[in-house]
Amino acid sequence: MAPFSIASTIREIEREVGTLSPMQKILLGTDGSVTAILENVLGCRVEVATLLQRIVPADEKVAADLDIPAGEEVNHRIVTLNNGDTGETLMYAVSDTPLSRLDPAFRQDLMRADIPIGRIMQMHRIEARRELKEAGVVAADTELSRIFGIYRHEPLLSRKYQIINRGKPLIAINETFPYGTFADDTRVVVEAPARIHMTLIDMNGSSGRVDGGIGISLEEPTIVLEARRSEEIAVHGDQESAETVKKTAEQVLRAMGVNGGADITLRHTYPRHAGLGSGTQLALATARALAELYRRPAPGGAPPCTREIAALAGRGGTSGIGTAAFESGGFVLDGGHSFGASGEKNDFRPSAASRGIRPAPVVLRHAFPTDWQILLATPKVGAGVSGQQEKDIFRDHCPVPLGEVQALCHTILMQMLPGIVDRDLDLFGSAVNTIQEIGFKRVEHSLQPPRTQELIAALRSTDAACVGLSSFGPTVYAIGDTGMIAAEHAAKEAMGGCGGTTVLTRARNRGAEIRTA
Repeated sequence: MAPFSIASTIREIEREVGTLSPMQKILLGTDGSVTAILENVLGCRVEVATLLQRIVPADEKVAADLDIPAGEEVNHRIVTLNNGDTGETLMYAVSDTPLSRLDPAFRQDLMRADIPIGRIMQMHRIEARRELKEAGVVAADTELSRIFGIYRHEPLLSRKYQIINRGKPLIAINETFPYGTFADDTRVVVEAPARIHMTLIDMNGSSGRVDGGIGISLEEPTIVLEARRSEEIAVHGDQESAETVKKTAEQVLRAMGVNGGADITLRHTYPRHAGLGSGTQLALATARALAELYRRPAPGGAPPCTREIAALAGRGGTSGIGTAAFESGGFVLDGGHSFGASGEKNDFRPSAASRGIRPAPVVLRHAFPTDWQILLATPKVGAGVSGQQEKDIFRDHCPVPLGEVQALCHTILMQMLPGIVDRDLDLFGSAVNTIQEIGFKRVEHSLQPPRTQELIAALRSTDAACVGLSSFGPTVYAIGDTGMIAAEHAAKEAMGGCGGTTVLTRARNRGAEIRTA
């Protein structure tokens, strides 16, 4: 096996996540004390917070790292290194130390909480060397995103090394820190939520208004987008989404009168045309990041609101659910658009064909019960409806009968909304099941391929309180408070012939979040 090369590894990391700063490269490749480096560079005392410390038997992996028999006792320690002045978490470190190789005094200090390992070794005058074993990039999970105050799926830089004493590994250590920490330039990171679009409300238009919709913002999946200033516009990451991001960036920068560009990286995305609103979230996240990056306030000096950002990005021309999910999350009902010869719209069109029309006003926003579980099942049956096909469907199937619109409004007003407010899952579920059969949602169901219809039938046979189609699909959702693991199993079984993905999540009662790193 070729010897480990930190120089070539850093080049690989930069190809994956972007340019590393000198400080980041030093922290990944040093064979000295990380604590000392941090204190010298930051000019503060680095403090240790012990999250976990216990004696455990070494598993096969730890045993191999330490060259000991599996099952031998090791001290397993998880700590964070923190800026003593600000409290900022700088590093997350996991270490394993075989007790058989420790002198009693060293062992006693190691077992004491909140002492850096490098400082302990210095105290005991232990001569040792550090041998770097690997370095790379990992995605932040829920726990590490909480510890570092970053978003899930953001990249973390990670390295593994051994401290060698008397020719044997004394300690095996894995250190991790966010890609945005110790960077040389300012970066804006936006996390934007997916949403369920439950139905369009009025595709008849005889009332003088059209569209309207209801939907729920979700904890998962999310889009995580990072932007920094640049002379040109460049987009990295998911290439399926790159064109949308690039066009939005060009439009937004032009509208803001910005001469510069942006280097934009898609850190995490979810499939387009799956019924979960990724196009709107990508566009809004791009526009919000650029507005923050160039700090262009709205007239009067305030930061641009979501509706202004949506206008810059050209979104929300039919459904306002995606824009409202970005702004505030939760359960949302929007009021559509004025309709007719003098209205905002005079024909039936999807959002993608409704450029230049303001986002629909939010009529109601309410927190959605987070103890209700939401299952998303997306079969591999091809992308959902979009483009000219979507325009044709609106043209061919609208207006829908007024009686169906009235029945839909009655179901929403007298069942769905009270079900949410009273946390009555049965009442809410009954409403969701009813709306699948009326109005424009009935049209959307009629256009689904057999595999999606089989998936819906399979989920309806479970204990889920309700089952619905999100937008044009192919994503199907089921909501319940118990038995959702069984429902997920049923969905996977139903998709066995074509394949697909499932996500078990909950409602998100907050909007998109933005952070400057």
